[in-house]
Amino acid sequence: MRTRLWFAGAAVAAVICVGGLAFASVTVGSAAPALVVPELDGQTFDLSAQRGKVVIVNFWATWCPPCRKEMPALDAFYRRYHGNGLEMIGVSADRPHDRSDVIKVMQSLSYPAAMLDDAKVNDFGPPNELPVTFVVDSGGVLRAEFTPDQTPVTEKSLTDTVLPLLPQTSATHASLKPGTLQ
Repeated sequence: MRTRLWFAGAAVAAVICVGGLAFASVTVGSAAPALVVPELDGQTFDLSAQRGKVVIVNFWATWCPPCRKEMPALDAFYRRYHGNGLEMIGVSADRPHDRSDVIKVMQSLSYPAAMLDDAKVNDFGPPNELPVTFVVDSGGVLRAEFTPDQTPVTEKSLTDTVLPLLPQTSATHASLKPGTLQ
């Protein structure tokens, strides 16, 4: 009996360590982790297939007030720059039985979403805080991580971080002023 308990404990510890290592490998400046997840509309989002585009990956939940607060800025930014090589996925950390709540929230937003529990591959690991937003450049390199306590997602933080990565002229960058996303 003790042997079974020891093995069970060791197995749990191994899972926790692997999960921790997966999240620890998410480092700005390194290759973006793999992410393959079915979107709510049935299409598959594969981060590695987005090479050539800048991608925003936002982990959020319906019950998270800071998550909901930043969603309008994310949506406005996506609407404005989607045609310029920007892709985005909102990955909900809600439980599977809350899928209808996630769908309801996403109905007012234009960017695609998915459920974290549905991920086929998630080398980002489980988020240790919500919201957390990553910016991946067109070469597949992680360029930024936004969290409310470090660098919150705002119109300005998105503009400053993402616009230089998009294939636009420098005149377009210089002419954009905060408050002009919509």
